Amino acid sequence: MLWMLVLAIAAGRAEAQTGKAAAVKGPDERMKADILVVVAHPDDEGGVTPYLARAIYDQHKRVAVVFATRGGSGGNDYTREHGPALGDIREQEARQACAKLGITNVWFLDGKDTASQDVLASLANWGHGANLEALVRIVRLTRPEILISWLPGVFIGENHGDHQASGVLATEAFDLAGDPAAFPAQVAGASKRLEQYLENLAPWQAKKLYFFADAEDQKQFTGTGPAYSVKEVSPSQKKPYWRLAIDAATPHLTQFPEDIERVKAMSDAQIAKLMEDPEHAWWSEPLTLIFGKASVAGKATDDVFLNLNAALPDVPDLSPPYPAACGDDWTVALGGPWFYYNAFRREHGLGRLKTAAVPEIAIKAGASLLVPLVVGHPKGRSGEVTIEVAAPSAWKVTHGAGAFRLAEEDRTDLAVEILTPEVGKEELGKLAAQQVVVRALAEGRPMGEVEIKVALRASALPQ
Repeated sequence: MLWMLVLAIAAGRAEAQTGKAAAVKGPDERMKADILVVVAHPDDEGGVTPYLARAIYDQHKRVAVVFATRGGSGGNDYTREHGPALGDIREQEARQACAKLGITNVWFLDGKDTASQDVLASLANWGHGANLEALVRIVRLTRPEILISWLPGVFIGENHGDHQASGVLATEAFDLAGDPAAFPAQVAGASKRLEQYLENLAPWQAKKLYFFADAEDQKQFTGTGPAYSVKEVSPSQKKPYWRLAIDAATPHLTQFPEDIERVKAMSDAQIAKLMEDPEHAWWSEPLTLIFGKASVAGKATDDVFLNLNAALPDVPDLSPPYPAACGDDWTVALGGPWFYYNAFRREHGLGRLKTAAVPEIAIKAGASLLVPLVVGHPKGRSGEVTIEVAAPSAWKVTHGAGAFRLAEEDRTDLAVEILTPEVGKEELGKLAAQQVVVRALAEGRPMGEVEIKVALRASALPQ
């Protein structure tokens, strides 16, 4: 070992004598990504793989993917494994699916797969802070220009709370990764060669943030961002982008074995015909990336990689879609995820992001609908509040209506529970979404109302 030390000292002296500057190592270019996709479960990347195929094969962009969970609470329609064992299998499926598109940099956070429609339940079950720190680290490590994630919002559709939570984390990481005061140990230079806590990364500000949605109605997002044809043929691969995306989905056998096996047995012409049927097509045409925000100037519908170096002008902050509850008078607002998103979108400059015209949700017929409320108190006063509910005739209010004496505080959270009727599958197909209105009175005086549109389904995630 002594001779190695002598040679190293001699080499250093020789370099110093020649006047050559010592090289300082830069970041690991193997980790560099142009696009970082942040999703909740293995197979979620499939929501944007037609666009990723375009970016990878024909624009020569580097893509990395972060999965917030391993999908352990999902179903397994292929073999018998469930729970953590299923999570292990789905992780391998995800890595294989990404590899089919040439994506080799794949990370998994420690979120626990949470089957509900409530983003707050997912964030709580994931360990929000720890996984946000881990995602900020990955952003700083990969230095992406573009982030793509699930839309943080409530819409009739699958409306998975985990999907929404991945969009929340992606938004927070977009804002925090460039802040040297956020998770400072990550951007502190290592003081020793074997320093194990200081990471020697650098702050990084991505340029644009986009979302995609699991809402039933994809047309409502038309014009909210750049749109790309999934039917267009890749110049380099000589196949439609949807076909490249289907090929990449085939490892996800635990989730879609029948679909995958059926597609594998089809001819190209048969698959093309399937994709022409809106009821069976795997992607909408075109695929719209919903613009969230940017640190550069440009229009929402600009191409993803346009104007990456354009300076951002000052723009006014937009009001959130739902009114805040607390003020100088008694007020009432829809609580839960809706109230949270009110603050979240204001805090992160997402006032332009698409929201439902009327708050909406789909639940299983026969299940209880929960309508969360936030009551704002004038100057923290106590007082009596009366809750009245107007619901369809066959729906039964089981909790939350009547008079309540509220304590002295700025806000009080209440909830109305309504039991929905059992409805047959045939009737459900004809049944339109129903309106529920909750009115609040303070000491006998009207203080406001909230409205929610509710669709009944044969099956749905728990609310």
